[in-house]
Amino acid sequence: MEQERSSLFHIINAEHQFNYENGITLTYVEPGLTRGVLRAGPDSVNPEGHIHGGAIATLADTVAGCCACSTGGDCVTSSSTLEYLRPATGDLFCQAVPKKLGRHLSVIQVTITDTAEKTVATGTFTFFMTEPGQE
Repeated sequence: MEQERSSLFHIINAEHQFNYENGITLTYVEPGLTRGVLRAGPDSVNPEGHIHGGAIATLADTVAGCCACSTGGDCVTSSSTLEYLRPATGDLFCQAVPKKLGRHLSVIQVTITDTAEKTVATGTFTFFMTEPGQE
């Protein structure tokens, strides 16, 4: 299982990958808890100067997907909901915990906070497990 977790770090945090190029870094992976950060830059903001909702959604999807794969296997996003609770500036932190880690479907809850530890967004992501991991 350690190899699966280290490969997630290698893939997600690799240069020239979508997440890396958009300021997203995976910081912690264990079955039951995954964390990541969006290091917001000038390309992360909307015209009002707040973090773009798409950047927030990308952070959430990335960290949730890694949580779904934290016991091994591969997945694709099947559905998601994201509730934006307040405008955000600066770096954002995402934490994902499973509601269900399944053989075919995994359901993950995310919470995104800012540097002041205020909740910016919450959501639920469902993943289809294309290659089941260990249950």
